[in-house]
Amino acid sequence: MEEKTIYFLFTDTGTCLSRMINFCTNQSLNHVSISFDPELKEVYSFGRKRPRNPFVGGFIQEDPQSDFMRNANCAIYSYTVSESDCAIINHHIKEIEAEKEAYKFNFIGLLGVLFQIKISRRNALFCSQFVATVLRDLEHFQLPNPACFTTPADIRAHEGMQLIYQGKLSHYFVDTERKLTQGEQALQKQSFILLLSAKVKQFVIR
Repeated sequence: MEEKTIYFLFTDTGTCLSRMINFCTNQSLNHVSISFDPELKEVYSFGRKRPRNPFVGGFIQEDPQSDFMRNANCAIYSYTVSESDCAIINHHIKEIEAEKEAYKFNFIGLLGVLFQIKISRRNALFCSQFVATVLRDLEHFQLPNPACFTTPADIRAHEGMQLIYQGKLSHYFVDTERKLTQGEQALQKQSFILLLSAKVKQFVIR
């Protein structure tokens, strides 16, 4: 069966809210998002709907190149899944996206994580709870805690996660663009050599 790669983006924007969460969890990079492409063109999470207002949150499709995120510290991990598992994850995300107006950010749930109190709220998720929820049906991605207690650190520590980048998020896009450019140049050079070789062969045969 064909394999697919999914990507996890862990970020710390340095806002007051993120510093507070860092303090409570004694961890950094306490925001997690999920993507299906290394260029991070489609990135999904639960977070701020308005960058300047931390109290209006819910399901979001993030723009990692926005002014709010591009200077964030980050770590990007890849994880290999089957094609069917990738379809399951995408299906769960689309289900939530279709009802996104009914969902809100689970601020109270963060207190539940801090004090290890299970707080069940309908249509309310925080970022790592969202990721754990859309991954819930994957046999090979079973997290140690229920979704309501899952932290970004739990996801980051899962066996099979591969760190592919750590640093400023803006630098990742510069590096990715450079690699793409180098790849295109290499293909053009290879195509030119193949074309030249074919022309030489034609001349020799004649």
